[in-house]
Amino acid sequence: MIERVGIVAKTGLVAAGSSLLEIARWLKARHVEPVFEMHTASLAGADPGWRRLAKDDLPAAVDLILVLAGDGTLLGMADRIAQCGLAVPILGVNFGSLGFLTEITLPELYPALEATLAGTAPIEERLMLRSSVTRRGEVLIERVLLNDVVITRGPLSRMIDVSVSVGDDFVARFHADGIIVSTPTGSTAYNLSAGGPIVHPAVHALVLTPIAPHILTNRPIVIPASEEVRLQPVSRRGDEEIYVTFDGQSGLRLEPDDVVAVGVATHAVRLVHASGRSHFEVLRRKLKWAER
Repeated sequence: MIERVGIVAKTGLVAAGSSLLEIARWLKARHVEPVFEMHTASLAGADPGWRRLAKDDLPAAVDLILVLAGDGTLLGMADRIAQCGLAVPILGVNFGSLGFLTEITLPELYPALEATLAGTAPIEERLMLRSSVTRRGEVLIERVLLNDVVITRGPLSRMIDVSVSVGDDFVARFHADGIIVSTPTGSTAYNLSAGGPIVHPAVHALVLTPIAPHILTNRPIVIPASEEVRLQPVSRRGDEEIYVTFDGQSGLRLEPDDVVAVGVATHAVRLVHASGRSHFEVLRRKLKWAER
């Protein structure tokens, strides 16, 4: 039963402004309470009578989150939901340039909402990552995320060295611009740009992809999702700038011998798949396969 729907648009997305109040009124007419994210309420020009909450508070207050944006905004909400230990489904409407996750188009919005409220729209569960950074035995940060954990050099740094282990097995010491650990969902993000494989979201696996490796035989590796990955920056000169980022939403600068651990999270993100398009159809549409 969906009684409250959170509405989130990308900050500053003027193109979505005219649709937001219309969506809210459509929901109210069906006895469903719309709850605006704070900045989205301002974008919509909503009067004070409409309920509004901060992004961090939204997941605990609603039964569904409607995201009008690109994949980045959806990622941020998915990470917040998982960090709260909740399982609120997300329906993504594409206002971005590519949108593998926000695949619903604006003309498809109301049929998709109708099917979701009726309980007939399929919901996909996507594997998420849990990651932590440990420095001298102390955990500095812990995150749950949908796409990827990336270790990369700073803007003025040379190539970096990252020692990688999977489970109890040492894999290699990569000399590269960085390394990506991605989920199947994240395989169409930075991993794809770095030359990594596209992995179907139903596959229970992780992908290790070196970024511009110095040795051309350092290729992407697909590993079982049951294994934990440990990444450790190794200093050659002591002046490298090395960073870890989580879904491109947060991160910190690493010191040599910090340990970044990455494994599968206990929570999955739930994405409403109301378009009826298969994963391969989405790939064909988004990547323009066979159109040249």
